[in-house]
Amino acid sequence: MKRAFASLLFASTLLLAALIAYGYGYYLISKKTVAVAELEQSILAKTETASRVSSARAALAEISGDEAAVQAYFVSQEQVVPFIDALQSTGASLGTKVEVLSVSQKPATDHPALGVTLAITGPFDGVFRTAGAIEFAPYDVTVDTFGLSQDAGGTSWRANVTLTVGSTLSTKSGVSPATGTTTPTATP
Repeated sequence: MKRAFASLLFASTLLLAALIAYGYGYYLISKKTVAVAELEQSILAKTETASRVSSARAALAEISGDEAAVQAYFVSQEQVVPFIDALQSTGASLGTKVEVLSVSQKPATDHPALGVTLAITGPFDGVFRTAGAIEFAPYDVTVDTFGLSQDAGGTSWRANVTLTVGSTLSTKSGVSPATGTTTPTATP
């Protein structure tokens, strides 16, 4: 009987040791499972963030291209001379002479603008084609006034045109976009 009791005690001890080992192993595995779940959540969050950053970069690239196209529609202060040259070359290509009489900054409004006064001289059809080409140029151009006259000999026509041209004010120049006044700027 002692032998059976010893065998029962040994089997019970072995069972208890196996249960303790199983419980400890289960505890360790559940602890690691929680850590793995937290890592999965972290990876998922970082992947989502990376995806959002990627789509934001793509949108920014698209917007910057659109912004460049929109900015090209306006004449900045640095582009006034090339704009005037373009007006004069438009006239020359259509057989007329475009003379720029004045360029000035329009009084402060909602949007910065330049006032441009032109004189277009040449044959009747050339004057009208030049005026139309200027009006429909790839800029924010509005014709304010248009006056047409013929010279005394009847051979040449002259159109006096006043335009409003959309502009972008340069912040480098110290001109305040809101008021159109010059303010001192610090240089680094």
